[in-house]
Amino acid sequence: MRRDIFQAIADPTRRAIITLIAFQAMTPNAIADNFNTTRQAVSKHLRILTECELVKQEQQGREIYYSLEVEKMKEIDQWVNQFRKSWETRFNQLDDVLSTLKKQ
Repeated sequence: MRRDIFQAIADPTRRAIITLIAFQAMTPNAIADNFNTTRQAVSKHLRILTECELVKQEQQGREIYYSLEVEKMKEIDQWVNQFRKSWETRFNQLDDVLSTLKKQ
């Protein structure tokens, strides 16, 4: 089953897992050590992230290492980027208003 990547990143634990493995591949046990939850719960989160193709598994000997799929993260960035210009324009307008009010 292919899951929606935005549902996957909606969960704070999964976002934390993504942050952990962003720069270094980790085993499920190493990931679980960073959370106050069961190894099974972390495995479920990893399964969802894998189904969304946000993380990939690599077998190294007897261990499985999880790492971030950077290309898939770019999809999220592209989607958010379409709104970024609008936000920046509005923030700049707000900044102008606040500067004007501050001068008065």
